[in-house]
Amino acid sequence: MKKEGFDNEKYLKEQSKAILERVAQFKNKLYLEFGGKFVYDYHASRVLPGFHPNVKMKLLQKLKDKASIILCIYSGDIERRKVRADFGITYDVDALRLIDDLSDWGLTVTAVVITRFDNQPATMVFKNKLERRGIKVYTHKFTKGYPTNVDMVVSEEGYGANEYIKTDKPLVIVTGPGPGSGKLATCLSQMYHDYKKGQKPGYAKFETFPIWNIPLKHPVNVAYEAATADLGDFNMIDPFHLEAYGEKAINYNRDVEVFPVLRRILEKIIGKTLYKSPTDMGVNRAGFSIVNDDEVQNAAKQEIIRRYFRYRCEFVMGFVDKATVQRIELLMDDMNLKPEDRAVVEPARKAAQEAKNKGKGSEGIYCGAAIELHDGTIVTGKNSIHMHAASSLILNAIKKVAGIPDKIHLLSELIIKAIRNLDKNILNKKSGSLDLEEVLIALSISATTNPTAQIGLEYLELLKNCEVHTTHMPTPGDEEGLRKLGVNLTSDPNFSSNSLFVS
Repeated sequence: MKKEGFDNEKYLKEQSKAILERVAQFKNKLYLEFGGKFVYDYHASRVLPGFHPNVKMKLLQKLKDKASIILCIYSGDIERRKVRADFGITYDVDALRLIDDLSDWGLTVTAVVITRFDNQPATMVFKNKLERRGIKVYTHKFTKGYPTNVDMVVSEEGYGANEYIKTDKPLVIVTGPGPGSGKLATCLSQMYHDYKKGQKPGYAKFETFPIWNIPLKHPVNVAYEAATADLGDFNMIDPFHLEAYGEKAINYNRDVEVFPVLRRILEKIIGKTLYKSPTDMGVNRAGFSIVNDDEVQNAAKQEIIRRYFRYRCEFVMGFVDKATVQRIELLMDDMNLKPEDRAVVEPARKAAQEAKNKGKGSEGIYCGAAIELHDGTIVTGKNSIHMHAASSLILNAIKKVAGIPDKIHLLSELIIKAIRNLDKNILNKKSGSLDLEEVLIALSISATTNPTAQIGLEYLELLKNCEVHTTHMPTPGDEEGLRKLGVNLTSDPNFSSNSLFVS
């Protein structure tokens, strides 16, 4: 059983207090740039065991009487249909989902800002969709003169060209799906307009990672580098903070690189220096809430390995370049980690070899899968002409946790044959073996007449947050099924079919 290494309640209390203290420093309002994932921050919950993935939402609920929310999305992410990997959805869909999630928590988005807007076709569709649902949408074009010509940036041709977003609370949360969504530019644009009106707002930043008051090479901070290897981000000691205060603080390259420009822009808007370092801008109490550093370090090392597998898979699929893979390999070396340090990797590969030895695969491809249950038990599954490896894995796993003897079948042969017949002879699928989504549906139907299947179905939720590895990248049906079960999935960078298109 995993131990908690992070005190979520302490963090919630300290973080809300720190934000309110920062709000109190400014007479009119504070624009708080919210970095990272607003909801479902599974990266944070994986590397900081005990961190609630929706803690930011809980935090905002505590502050909702004092806060307005602005949601930013970069038009380029809409056009190229950038995908949020943990949910398999595009950033524009994630933005819509975030609006719904906030509504479910009793929170309302004041406005959506589409940044670097240039009348792109897909972006116009997104804008129309929001406006026709009664959501206020603003569009901001690329800021003229940024980043070198500060006089142009802080002028009517720069930030002044952006339409002002009216807010009525002392705290304005500015957030968006993923990095580069235009949150900082939106904050600065708003401040420019406020100061032109004689108001005196401030700016601050809320980022969970990197954690500024733990070492540069602490696995939690390295795991952040691993998570952003595709962006080329890296952590570093904040040189401005070191010079100003004589103490080490950890920040990341983009914040450090942009700080001189940001400082000049803020000085131009405000007329004085607001912060001495990028670290000064941040409001982050996460490091003070780590209560078991050994647990946190171990969890973070496992996350680095997960990212290693993810980027290797994304490379063979064409989503990232070789440099990304090389960066994650260097991080693995720095932490003295091997892929096999993930407990489910070797059992999955062994299961694939067993399938090959028995000659029972699909399309001549032999796949294995393994899951580590919460008590440390490892269960495996392999593919066959009847089922995908992920399907057999999950059936074997729920039998294990439910104490159902291995010889008892959860699905009858008649049901399996019926679905295979539908797939192959009616839906014209190339493979008639059942993927995980099909198996889960079949299990739920079987539960109406089969008490054993009903028991197995009831134990499915105990697989949430378990570790899973497959020797081949999952098909869409397997990937969606595993995502819905809430497991932490990795895969070897092998295709599960010889076909270029897998339905």
